[in-house]
Amino acid sequence: MDDKQLIISEADIRQRVKDLGAAISRDYAGKQLVMVGILNGAFIFIADLAREVSLPVEIDFIRVSSYGTHTFSSGSIAFTKDIELDITGKDVLLVEDIVDTGRTLLRLKEIFADRKPRSLKICTLINKTERREADVEIDYHGFDIDHGFLVGYGLDYAEQHRHYPEIYHLRDPKPA
Repeated sequence: MDDKQLIISEADIRQRVKDLGAAISRDYAGKQLVMVGILNGAFIFIADLAREVSLPVEIDFIRVSSYGTHTFSSGSIAFTKDIELDITGKDVLLVEDIVDTGRTLLRLKEIFADRKPRSLKICTLINKTERREADVEIDYHGFDIDHGFLVGYGLDYAEQHRHYPEIYHLRDPKPA
């Protein structure tokens, strides 16, 4: 455990997810909401968030990758799983674990906008500003973190560390 430092506790995550669920429930009352989780990182967050949203929602997933086994974004995204739901005329909420450079979400917003949703917004657990390159509007976010390589609660390094119920700064990730 010497290689990581606690950044956000399980209790703090739980409370913030509850708060986000309440805000989303209020903002989407009476609407046809589709929550789209971005795999793999967002699977824990979207599961907990969906349980805190007090209205019917459809849930689907998309899988993209821009990191692979590296600690930095490659600059391009690999689109490996598309959604299966028709989002035309529906309110769509893209759910992400962390927004870092912003490039992936900016590209996904372009792709999803072409599918003619009624609205398209972004919810992320972590808004990390250290390497932000794209001006992407985040409508709902759990925590602002300036810097560090984060793991836990779905966030990974080379497909490891996702299972922690808290979020840690990984002190010395080894470059792949």
